Amino acid sequence: MQIPQLMHEQYLEAKKIIENSQDIKVYSHIDCDGICSGAILSTTLDRQNKKHDIEFVNLDVLDNIELDHELTIFSDLGSGQNITGKAKPGQKIIVLDHHPPLRDLDYKNDKNYTYLEINPMHHGIDGSYYVCGGGLCYFLAKEFGYTDLSWIGVLSAIGDMQNTRTGHFEGLNEIIQQDAIDGGYLDVTKSDINIYGRNTRPLFVALSYFSDVKLPITNNTTETMAILEELGIDEKHNRKTLNQLTMEEKGKLYQRLVEMISKVVPGRYVKYIPQLIIGDSYTFLKEDKNSFLRDASEFSTAMNACGRNHEEKIAMEVLKGDRIVALDELESVSLDHRRNLAQSIAKVAEGDETNIIELENLQYFDGDGIKPEIVGTITGMILGYCNWKKPILGFTQTDSDGLKVSLRCSRLLSYDGIHFGNIIRKIAGEVGGSGGGHSMACGAYIPIDKKSDFIELFNRELDGKITN
Repeated sequence: MQIPQLMHEQYLEAKKIIENSQDIKVYSHIDCDGICSGAILSTTLDRQNKKHDIEFVNLDVLDNIELDHELTIFSDLGSGQNITGKAKPGQKIIVLDHHPPLRDLDYKNDKNYTYLEINPMHHGIDGSYYVCGGGLCYFLAKEFGYTDLSWIGVLSAIGDMQNTRTGHFEGLNEIIQQDAIDGGYLDVTKSDINIYGRNTRPLFVALSYFSDVKLPITNNTTETMAILEELGIDEKHNRKTLNQLTMEEKGKLYQRLVEMISKVVPGRYVKYIPQLIIGDSYTFLKEDKNSFLRDASEFSTAMNACGRNHEEKIAMEVLKGDRIVALDELESVSLDHRRNLAQSIAKVAEGDETNIIELENLQYFDGDGIKPEIVGTITGMILGYCNWKKPILGFTQTDSDGLKVSLRCSRLLSYDGIHFGNIIRKIAGEVGGSGGGHSMACGAYIPIDKKSDFIELFNRELDGKITN
């Protein structure tokens, strides 16, 4: 896939707008993709000697935002929000977003301000799997000649789970990946076993986090140790990481995982089992061999940890090259983040009493006291404790009258063709809220007194769609 001609022309226009602007503000999202987007734009503006402010924000603050700068750039957000409500004559707005857009390509035609929205969906390109916010920002940086930022574009796509459908990059992401490889920034191992923590976690621990389908090894390190010892690929006094396995050992592990999953999934899912286990792995060659930043998945988790704890600027400084002060701060934030996650998961899912409520087509929990910024992460991790055949929603309070809702599901449900991001947007809108996202990971903000209505409508909407 190549960048469509009209999209390329938009990038040339965006480059010209930036070159002719002095007073610049960037708004970017708080997750890994948004932080990577912000870092790419900020680095590009630095190199162009353009003074700028950058602010990382959540989606719920954007409607009718005050525009106080000559040029405002929105990255990894903006397409689905009413960001132009207070635009003034002569102002300039650039949107680089891959989420479903509210406005079409002709929106700019009758405005008394400059409006340029670069969204792949306007060009028939799937923004869930073919390019994300950081990728869109990279293509802008590439117009300035900054292909050395390609590795950040790869990281953003990993953080945005753009490779989860097939286990490798597709579409415009392939261009970014190749730029990073050609520049000596990235090594890709094709069709590797796709388990998080390949460098830093003992394999028996990494395997216990498998949660797309609940297996005997899920949340059970005793069982994972027994299986690995039985296969002869791990020893009691010589525990290995995934990266230390030979190809023969990886083959043995793959076969055992296939056997286990085949026993617990309906027949129609069997053809998808390899995609749950196998995927490309990504190594950043410029990072220290012993650093968690060397593996793209672990790097992206650290970026998200900063976003969930309002420390996006720390993550951005690491991306921009600070491997001393900012990296120390990043490690500290990541440690606190892991502690908070463990405490929250224990509160919701562990022990004799579970707080997970299961309905006909979905399951949910009340995350009372859980920070809105991490409820999505918690919801994903709790998949390993509940019925993988249904989506799970997590609720937590944002303020006196608002709720944050996060939805996660097994990848197998996405293979059924269900796009939960579209569904959650529809149901949230029906109760006076807003929402959206991807097929497997999405969220919404709704009024606190509409929670019961939201659950009832969502459960009803899934009638006939959830068939397990």
